[in-house]
Amino acid sequence: MRRGAARTLRAMPTLLRVGVAETVAYRAEFLVWILTTTQPLIMLGLWTFVAGFGTFGGYSANDFTAYFLADLIVRQLTGNWVAWQLMEDIRLGTMSMRLLRPIHPFFAYASSHVAAIPFRAVVMLPIAFILLVSSGASSLTTDPAQIIAFVPSLLLAWLITFCVMFALGSLAFFITQTSALADVYFGLFQIFSGYIMPLEIMPRPIQVIASWLPFKYTLAVPIQLLTKSLSPHDIAVLLAQQAAWTAIMLAVAMSVWRLGIKRYEAVGN
Repeated sequence: MRRGAARTLRAMPTLLRVGVAETVAYRAEFLVWILTTTQPLIMLGLWTFVAGFGTFGGYSANDFTAYFLADLIVRQLTGNWVAWQLMEDIRLGTMSMRLLRPIHPFFAYASSHVAAIPFRAVVMLPIAFILLVSSGASSLTTDPAQIIAFVPSLLLAWLITFCVMFALGSLAFFITQTSALADVYFGLFQIFSGYIMPLEIMPRPIQVIASWLPFKYTLAVPIQLLTKSLSPHDIAVLLAQQAAWTAIMLAVAMSVWRLGIKRYEAVGN
């Protein structure tokens, strides 16, 4: 196990360079993926219009501006499409080549998606940051502890999202139309993560359900750290919950992967 971890660490710079090359080579597809995660801008226009008639659920127009621009930033930095990559590699049989390499595919896919993050930031985040500072700055936190905690929270949110999508993609070992399951996941994500509106203004039953699902910890928690006033205890609890969900989803992803590999039969070229 130590030997495998050391080998993975040595290979990581190369894997990241390959990920950058893939992003540049498939830049048109990459831009399409970025544009599919701009829904917070649509919701920003809707909810700031609603708040123009007065505060809604305790949110003013500036609060909604800060929320949805933070939403956009977090989504751009944590979103990934590994489920669709896995589905395609398994369906075409190209997964066989990945299995022959000395690096576990989990790390190969992860490095590819990590390498794409700077490109996502360059394309979308300057616009979001400018709007955030100019229009919603009054609703941003100024607490250094929360700003610092945002970094590990964002990392944990990325890991949870990646593990969930890796598990969904690994289901292609068992069924052929896993894209439908990914669509179901995204539908649930929009409701229970705070993607289309803050969870605080959702009906109470949805808030309770969201607290027991991983979606909240992939988006709403980092947004809270940027836009809410939280105590040190609240910050510690949120990070601990994210860490717990990271461990759970990593275990789920690896379990589905191991079960799938046992029955994998390569097809295609």
